[in-house]
Amino acid sequence: RRYEFGEFNHLLQELRTDESRFQRYFRLSSTQFDELLGRIGARITYQDTNYRRSIPPEERLSICLRFLATGDSFRSIANSFRVGISTVSSIIPDVVTAIWEGLVEEFMAVPGEEEWRSIARDFTDKWNFPLCCGAIDGKHVSLKAPPNSGSLFFNYKGHHSIVLLAVVDAHYRFRVIDVGGYGRTSDGGILSNSAFGQALRGGKLHLPPDQHLPGAPHRRPQPHVFVADEAFPLRRDLMRPFPGRGALTPQQRVFNYRLSRARLVVEDAFGIWSAQWRMFRRTLDIRPEVVEKCVKATCVLHNFMRGSADGQVPVVRAAAFLGERPPPAVGRMGANNATREAVETREIFMAHFCEEGAVPWQPAE
Repeated sequence: RRYEFGEFNHLLQELRTDESRFQRYFRLSSTQFDELLGRIGARITYQDTNYRRSIPPEERLSICLRFLATGDSFRSIANSFRVGISTVSSIIPDVVTAIWEGLVEEFMAVPGEEEWRSIARDFTDKWNFPLCCGAIDGKHVSLKAPPNSGSLFFNYKGHHSIVLLAVVDAHYRFRVIDVGGYGRTSDGGILSNSAFGQALRGGKLHLPPDQHLPGAPHRRPQPHVFVADEAFPLRRDLMRPFPGRGALTPQQRVFNYRLSRARLVVEDAFGIWSAQWRMFRRTLDIRPEVVEKCVKATCVLHNFMRGSADGQVPVVRAAAFLGERPPPAVGRMGANNATREAVETREIFMAHFCEEGAVPWQPAE
């Protein structure tokens, strides 16, 4: 029945003749699909047995991409492709693991010192925020309560979730991701419990040494930093806005504007990602460890698509998708007991933005 009625043997061959329909169905162009298959095909190829023909890699990839693109139930995907539910439930973790392992080295290797420098140059050129190595934020991915999980995945917004913590570069690419951070820790320890947070705190990210802000040899050299919203703690290497709206000084408003402009890249990246892979706009009824694998695979696919020849994914603000719910933001990411050094670093960036680093379109002081 799979050969007679399944989507792979009928609709998909037809989609190859209509590029825009192909892209709507899979969220990749046919060229990207073929390139991806070429990269991971060997990892998802299995031998026929005496009892049955194995499902070919192209069909396995199709089943997986359709799930990522829609978040439809395994039953619904199984019915469409005329395969068993248990087949779908084994294909999806298998293929997303292959996508991650096949692409991560090329499309999401952890940056070294030179690459952090390059990212910082891009933030200066594109977003007028010097010494910035990335914008960081977190998103909840909603789950139905896993059996026997108690409050482990239950977050402060009243639903079950895992958390994606991401560092995004000036071109909307995910450079570092951390998936897990069980929902219940969202208002205290996601950053400090994450591998990224621990590497940042331990000085193990190989960030470039301190240097002068552009045109500011009279100021002392400053650290390379990440930018984040008020959910994150202020640290020497992590800049967050000044709190409060009404009581801000004009200089603080300028700093918040410049930081917000650079930080929007991470919101936009999440907006593109969750519009592309609609499964993350649903409450998912699959095992948390499979959700984690799907998150990692779609993040590396996001970079793969931005890196391929026809991969200019349009930038769309997350709020533009009316009637759909993008993944919610995380709550407070850590206690904000800022050190004096962290406070002074923010003050120096603020002074720079108000003086030698001012741009004509920022708010007037």
